[in-house]
Amino acid sequence: MKLKLALLQMDIRIGEPEANYKKAEQMMLAAIAADPKPDVVVLPEMWNTGYALDRIGELADEGGARTREKLSALAREHRVVIVGGSIAEKREEGVYNTIHAFGRDGEELGQYDKIHLFRLMDEEKHLQPGGRDGTLSLDGMPAGMMICYDIRFPELARKLALGGAKMLFVPAEWPNPRLHHWRTLLQARAIENQMYVIACNRCGQSGSTVFFGHSMVVDPWGEVIAESGEQEGVLTVEIDLGLVDEVRTRIPIFEDRRPSLYQ
Repeated sequence: MKLKLALLQMDIRIGEPEANYKKAEQMMLAAIAADPKPDVVVLPEMWNTGYALDRIGELADEGGARTREKLSALAREHRVVIVGGSIAEKREEGVYNTIHAFGRDGEELGQYDKIHLFRLMDEEKHLQPGGRDGTLSLDGMPAGMMICYDIRFPELARKLALGGAKMLFVPAEWPNPRLHHWRTLLQARAIENQMYVIACNRCGQSGSTVFFGHSMVVDPWGEVIAESGEQEGVLTVEIDLGLVDEVRTRIPIFEDRRPSLYQ
């Protein structure tokens, strides 16, 4: 099974949801209009507000309603899968960093709230942590979702792989100067779990923080098969999910695990 991907590397306007929703829609429509048309469109982390954490309660999407309506309609109208990056989403108990994914019929495929909150950006002071992993079935193929800092926790990626995931979607706002960490961790998650890692990072600058972009797709061998630069734009690539089964057969790491010794 082959899939054509389009990753939207956005420059997000901090604290300006109206501008960000407009830009996200423009970039999605441009990606969908391309030839060949993508099967899956992926957005970055917190694209609706950026890290305006001091005002996140007033800026966040109430119940995710606006985002769900917009992404669902676009997915249904254009018959594409949308892995909606993540948004700041307000609920009764607080604000979450949440992914919503939609199928070609506009129905929601899955939702994931970021589990690991990044203390260096004070996330734990403003956001609520999620309480479950992120799984979805994409055109009948099992996949997983993680957000940015989550990739530093290999246990979560392994759990998703053991559940059958052949793709791991990673929306992010990963900043300078840790490009080496970004690339190395994404490749490690791909190699150790023998799956595609599809990582969409933001670019641009928020305050004094610079985001380097470098959205990328890593194959199950750990090879980077597509990578953006530092500018805003759409990264496109086709992946062959048959490679996942081939790699897992050639090096059967899941059969050779000894989980009783890992406790």
